[in-house]
Amino acid sequence: MKPSIREKLDQLSERLVDIDRLLSAEAAVHDMEQFRKLSRERAELEPVVARYAEFRQAELDIREAEAMLADPEMREFAEEEMASARARLPALEIDLQTLLLPRDPNDDKNVILEIRAGTGGDESALFAGDLFRMYSRYAERKRWQVEVLSASESELGGYREIICRLVGQGVYSRLKFESGGHRVQRVPETETQGRIHTSACTVAIMPEADELEEVSLNPADLRIDTFRASGAGGQHINKTDSAVRITHLPTGIVAECQDGRSQHQNKASALRVLATRIKDIQVREQQHQIASTRKNLIGSGDRSERIRTYNFPQGRITDHRINLTLYKIAFIMDGDLDELLGALATEHQADLLAALAENN
Repeated sequence: MKPSIREKLDQLSERLVDIDRLLSAEAAVHDMEQFRKLSRERAELEPVVARYAEFRQAELDIREAEAMLADPEMREFAEEEMASARARLPALEIDLQTLLLPRDPNDDKNVILEIRAGTGGDESALFAGDLFRMYSRYAERKRWQVEVLSASESELGGYREIICRLVGQGVYSRLKFESGGHRVQRVPETETQGRIHTSACTVAIMPEADELEEVSLNPADLRIDTFRASGAGGQHINKTDSAVRITHLPTGIVAECQDGRSQHQNKASALRVLATRIKDIQVREQQHQIASTRKNLIGSGDRSERIRTYNFPQGRITDHRINLTLYKIAFIMDGDLDELLGALATEHQADLLAALAENN
C-alpha cells in the first residue's frame, strides 16, 4: 500500500475515535444538528476504518508468522498463515481504495430527465417516446415516482420533447451516465420499402437543484410569461392562461411548464427546471475540466457525444463508451437496464481508481 493512502487511512481512524468521544459526551445531545452531522460522518467512516483494521490484522498475521519460521515444529503452520494473510491483502487493498473514492454529492438526488427528438423527423419523435417508456418502466421497477413536467407530442405519436422529474432513492447515481446522443436504427412503420432508417434523440439527466440553496435566482433576473396551454388536458387547461414560461435573463435559459392544473403549480415546476438547468451547466463545466485530463469520458455529460446505438433489426444495443454490446434489446427497451447501467458504473469506478493511483 502506498504511504499516502496509509496516511489517509490512519487519519480517518483517528477521526473515528474523536467522533466516538464527541458522541459519547453528555453535552452531545444538546446540539441535535451537530449530533446528526457527527452521526452521519461516523456512518461513512465506520466501514472504511473496519476494513483498514482487517488489512492491518493481515499484516500483523504475516509478521507473527515470520517470527515462528525459525521453530521447526511451527514452520508448516507459519507458512500456511503467511500464505493465507498474503492472499487476503490485495483484495483488502482494492476494497480500501474503492471506499476512499470521492463520493458524488449528487448521487442521492432526484433528477430532471429531458428527452428531445433530433435528426430523423417523425421517427425520431417516436424513438423519444420509446426512450421515455424505457426509463419509465425502469423507474417502476425501482419504485421511483415519475412526474411529467412538460411534453410536446408529435403528430404521429411520440414526443418532440418531454421533460419529467424522477423521484426516489439513488435516482441520479443510477442514471447519471445516460446523458448524450442515443441513435436508433430500424425500419419505421411508415416505411413501405422495408429500408432501415437512422435517427437520434438527445437525453439529459440533471440532478435536481434546490433553488433556494444551490442556485441563487434573483427575481430581477427572471421574466415570467403566462400563456394558454396547448395539447391534451381537457377544457380547463385550454381556457385559462395556466402555462408558465420563465426566462433567466443573464444566461438566456428558458424553462416552461404547462402540464400542471394551475398557474401556481406550473410556475413552481418551471422554477425547479430552471434552477436545475443552471446548476447542470455548472456541473457539466466542472465535469468537462475533469474529463479533459482523462481518457474515459463516462460521466462527462457531453451531450454532443453519441453514447449508444439501438439496432432493432439485429436486436442489439451498443454503448460506445465502454464497447459493450448486449443482444437483449426487447428487455432493455422494457426497462431492464440494470446490466447496462451496472457496467457503466463499474467502468467509472475503475477510472476513478486509476486516477487515485496516479495521484498518490
